[in-house]
Amino acid sequence: MTLSQERILATEIPGPRSRALQERKVAAVSAGVGTTLPVYVEQAGGGILRDVDGNQLIDFGSGIAVTTVGNAAPRVVEAVQRQVADFTHTCFMVTPYEEYIDVCEKLAELTPGGHEKRSALFNSGAEAVENAVKVARHHTGRDAIVVFDHAYHGRTNLTMALTAKNMPYKHGFGPFAGEIYRAPMAYPYRWPGGAEACADEAFDAFVTTVHTQVGEDNCAAVLIEPIQGEGGFIVPPAGWLARVADWCRDQGILLIADEIQTGFARTGDWFACEHEGVVPDLVTTAKGMAGGLPLAAVTGRAEVMDSVHVGGLGGTYGGNPVACAAALAAIGTMEDLDLPARAREIEAIFVPRLQALADRHPDRVGDIRGRGAMLAVELVSDGAGRTPDAALAGAVHRACSAQGLVTLTCGTFGNVFRFLPPLSIDDRLLSEGLDIFEAAFDEAAAARQ
Repeated sequence: MTLSQERILATEIPGPRSRALQERKVAAVSAGVGTTLPVYVEQAGGGILRDVDGNQLIDFGSGIAVTTVGNAAPRVVEAVQRQVADFTHTCFMVTPYEEYIDVCEKLAELTPGGHEKRSALFNSGAEAVENAVKVARHHTGRDAIVVFDHAYHGRTNLTMALTAKNMPYKHGFGPFAGEIYRAPMAYPYRWPGGAEACADEAFDAFVTTVHTQVGEDNCAAVLIEPIQGEGGFIVPPAGWLARVADWCRDQGILLIADEIQTGFARTGDWFACEHEGVVPDLVTTAKGMAGGLPLAAVTGRAEVMDSVHVGGLGGTYGGNPVACAAALAAIGTMEDLDLPARAREIEAIFVPRLQALADRHPDRVGDIRGRGAMLAVELVSDGAGRTPDAALAGAVHRACSAQGLVTLTCGTFGNVFRFLPPLSIDDRLLSEGLDIFEAAFDEAAAARQ
């Protein structure tokens, strides 16, 4: 059945069937697994999620940047059905299959740089990051890894150490893996010396941190999200990332780009590093790669990836054949529809509307940032004072949910409203979703006067 691309409010949000399922969830699922919006989905596609009560919600979250080509994209569905009928698993490390190789060849073609590359496939973004760190340490013979304030890299023990934010990701789960060092992030809106000084001062602070706290000869890799995700969609100033990359190269330190949220057309390029011509040594990918199926990868320079001993990388489910088939179909869809260009079109629709909102609420909208279809507004309570306002972000989110718009917040201070619509969404739904967001924002801001 084709899902109509229209918002429908058949019941209150959440409706009675969703509430009943939520009661079952509370009784059966660990309380540690949270739910942003307890509406239970039975069908999805394009820019719409249909719940068990018949409500159709506009999707501005894409399952956290996963369903880039939309849920149930026809080419992905066909590829998955065909592969399931052939076989679901053999374990690539036991009896391999062509689909795994096809994905690795595609990653070599698409990721930044024309050098010879190798890839290894995994299940989740955190697993990819953890393996990238393993590769970097093995190749360099060094231990230390440098990450940045506001970073998010996952929920495993090592990736919790790499992640900056305590609650909810790290609280009570330590002790964490060692030899992790944190440098200040180039965060223009909140840089103490001001946005104009951010690039130079943040680069100097990074170099000083590595030199004084780590020692260049002890540092295996610098790990960075080209645009930070959970930390607040922080876009570093122009030129900063390229300077970090050049400095790492001069020091024999590997640069790992965590492109898990930014990759695969999301930011208007295939990968966010391309915006400034940065070529990392290793790239981690997941999320948007496989149309909603679990697949992740580490792709890097051949001499780095091949330095690991045989058997040092892998996993039972890594590069599952069904997920690989989905990835090849999703990437093919992105290529055929030129979804990087579609992301830039979405940016052109969103930014003027967000700027108009900021003009109406200069004391509430502190910053508008992002690229492509990865955009955000940072909410504050006092304009130039820049005091984070997580309560306002929460109020707007709840109002949007009640009107059938799925939204997400993020940020170290919980005050960033982020937009990650599927690139398959049509302009009419984008406009309607923005109407709902603006009305919710106007009402919530007025209530807090």
